[in-house]
Amino acid sequence: MKGEEKQRVSPSSVADSVAISYATLSKRLRLFAVFAALLCLAFIVPLIGLVRLSITQALHSHIPLIPVISAYLIWLKRREIPLNPTGSPALAAVLFAIGLVALNAYIATGLAGTPRPVTDSVAAGIFAFVCFLWGGALLLLGASVLKPIAFPVAFLIFMVPMPTFVVETIEVFLQHASAEAAALIFWITGSTVFRDGLVFQLPGITIQVAEECSGIRSTYVLFITSLLAGHLLLHSSWRRALLALFVIPLGILRNGFRVYTIGWLCVHISPTMIDSPIHRRGGPLFFVLSLIPLFLLLVWLYRAERRGAERQASKGAGADSAP
Repeated sequence: MKGEEKQRVSPSSVADSVAISYATLSKRLRLFAVFAALLCLAFIVPLIGLVRLSITQALHSHIPLIPVISAYLIWLKRREIPLNPTGSPALAAVLFAIGLVALNAYIATGLAGTPRPVTDSVAAGIFAFVCFLWGGALLLLGASVLKPIAFPVAFLIFMVPMPTFVVETIEVFLQHASAEAAALIFWITGSTVFRDGLVFQLPGITIQVAEECSGIRSTYVLFITSLLAGHLLLHSSWRRALLALFVIPLGILRNGFRVYTIGWLCVHISPTMIDSPIHRRGGPLFFVLSLIPLFLLLVWLYRAERRGAERQASKGAGADSAP
């Protein structure tokens, strides 16, 4: 139109802008890589302790996989990372402060006169390490860069071993809940049993649900698996939460079913089944069985989500085609 000037952005200027943004992001990433390497050197002692812990304790044997999984998930989201990093110093300062408190607790465990569990010392050191790593990422890359990869970044929290008091609390809860589940299954099946708290008296055998029977490791791994599956396959937050929370009753029922199975075998086959491999080393078998209902729930949630998305798309197409 006459009197109007159209401003046009040349392709070369757009390309130059993208190149500058990419160079800025690459520079920030290199700085963060140097920061992470120096941080690993500074925390080499608790990191070595973490490796030893993952080798010697079955509950923490999954920890070496956590950074690998996190890195892979970040790689999947690499195209969604914005090219304009802007640091978030306020958020970084909060995480640095939390990290300093955890670091002080780690140092205090080494200076204390009374011996502390190795797990608690390593947990404090690794939690400080993760907080400093998060803080450095916020300071150098910013919240805008971390937002698309928030899940894999937050997933690093599973590198921190559970402190002793947390493990004991969860074990006691699962122990008693599993006894309740086993009692329910014995009642449903009409089994002859006399229960006194955690002790089940069956014909020819007495079984006690010990803390070792809590199934804390398999339940913990199942919970992590549900989080990963929900992140990769579901989009709705409430469906992801439902899948993760489903692990709690599922783990309790699995443990109760395991107690019932061992009791049934002892009564109908031989009391020596209490020392059989299905009792001593049967955890993986029951873990695999618990994956079946988790998988079925995941499939149901996935299909329901897809149907909802298709209905929304059809409604949108119908509205666009309406006169």
